[in-house]
Amino acid sequence: MASAPRTISFLVVIVSTSRYKDKSKEDISGELILSILKGDGHEVIDKIIIPDDPLRIEDIIDKYAGNVDVIIFSGGTGLSPTDITPDVIMRKVERKIPGFGELFRYLTYNEQGPIAMLSRACAGILKGTVIFSIPGSPNAVKLALEKLILPEIRHIVAHVKGMV
Repeated sequence: MASAPRTISFLVVIVSTSRYKDKSKEDISGELILSILKGDGHEVIDKIIIPDDPLRIEDIIDKYAGNVDVIIFSGGTGLSPTDITPDVIMRKVERKIPGFGELFRYLTYNEQGPIAMLSRACAGILKGTVIFSIPGSPNAVKLALEKLILPEIRHIVAHVKGMV
């Protein structure tokens, strides 16, 4: 079997109605994601900002699943009525990766305590694309990428693509 790919293609999607409506608002987490991914040598296809709208999330998934290695959705993972990102993603994926959300909450608990239970971070696979849904805070972005996603992403993509 072939080895794991060195460079992974990523699409970054920021789910935030406030950032979508007010383009002058600084996108700290989105820029942090780009910096971390590029710093690790990966290709970022695009960064898109969309509102908390299930149809927009579905459209992105439909358009890019099967065309990029990884989609990272950041934002909309909490408990407010507009936090619908994980719900939409989990309805669309063919396979779930429950360990991602479990480990994310565990690591968050170790750093911040019981507030970790409010996170609905999740991951799954659709058409050979790995889809992650992570919170929108800079601390959560850093934790998800540096402690979970990037250390294993080459291995995950290799498995999803049948390379191992």
